Amino acid sequence: MSRPALDPELNTLLAGMPLVQEITPELLTDLRGMTAVPVEPLLAGRALNRREITVPVSGPVSGPVPGQEGARIPMTILTPTDAGAEPGDRAGAPCVYWIHGGGMIMGDRFSQLDIPLEWLDRLGAVVVTVDYRLAPEAGGTTPVEDCYQGLLWLAEHAAELGIDPDRIVVAGASAGGGLAAGVTLMARDRGTPALAAQVLICPMLDHRNTTASSRQYAGDPGVWTRETNVFAWKALLGDLPDDQVPAYASPARADDLSGLPTTYVDAGSAEVFRDEDVEYATRIWAAGGQAELHVWAGGFHGFDALFPEAALSATARRTRTDWLTRTLTRPEPARD
Repeated sequence: MSRPALDPELNTLLAGMPLVQEITPELLTDLRGMTAVPVEPLLAGRALNRREITVPVSGPVSGPVPGQEGARIPMTILTPTDAGAEPGDRAGAPCVYWIHGGGMIMGDRFSQLDIPLEWLDRLGAVVVTVDYRLAPEAGGTTPVEDCYQGLLWLAEHAAELGIDPDRIVVAGASAGGGLAAGVTLMARDRGTPALAAQVLICPMLDHRNTTASSRQYAGDPGVWTRETNVFAWKALLGDLPDDQVPAYASPARADDLSGLPTTYVDAGSAEVFRDEDVEYATRIWAAGGQAELHVWAGGFHGFDALFPEAALSATARRTRTDWLTRTLTRPEPARD
């Protein structure tokens, strides 16, 4: 199939990057080691407090993961400092709950962390980033349930963390975007916590791989191909029939997208997830919800995370940050 052309600058940058057509179990082991991100360079020079915690999680609704009863998930809390103030002294800050990407098969809570750190810098937002158990060791709804349990802990401790409970945003990239969508559906259906917004960056939403964009990005090496996508979803879901896949794991399967918080969705025109992301935003509008959608011409999957200095990446990141600024800015109180 023919494909949209890549942005010329991104195309040049991509030429120097090793690409694969399909991840295998053997390659996954290597990639997990290669994708571990040291967080210290990202935090260096920033005025913030860092706190590490672990949160106990129960198993998913289908039952606990064998051998992982009593599991705890790590979370990192990053709070901007105000002239030496302690984190709990900063009442009313917005909060970004960050869920990392990696196809639900790799990555950790520091992956793509530079994206929400921009929001910490610009908005004074508290950033809470969560680890979740990865497939294939933990499949089904386990990753999204882990993320939801972390969100519940965050909401319950909002006052202690100096967070405005009315300005909590769930955000993530790629698989993290799909998990953010799943967590948001859970929060709606279970009645807690209230969310101000969800930010879905090139989200991984649909296990079925039936779209035109999925078929376009097959047969050749790439950043994230149809073949790799099939591998990742199978790692998560095994051989579960389509009609039994929970919508919390594959949010495109949700019958009802009403009642969701305001939503930001973006993707590249030259990536596997393009069409499922456009469809998700379209269905939010159809349900009477509010969504802002951007499809960046010539962008491949994760372009702005891999090459943030590129012109198209800078535009995409600035546009996303401007939207979040508008969404989280409190209106000025009325004057008499």
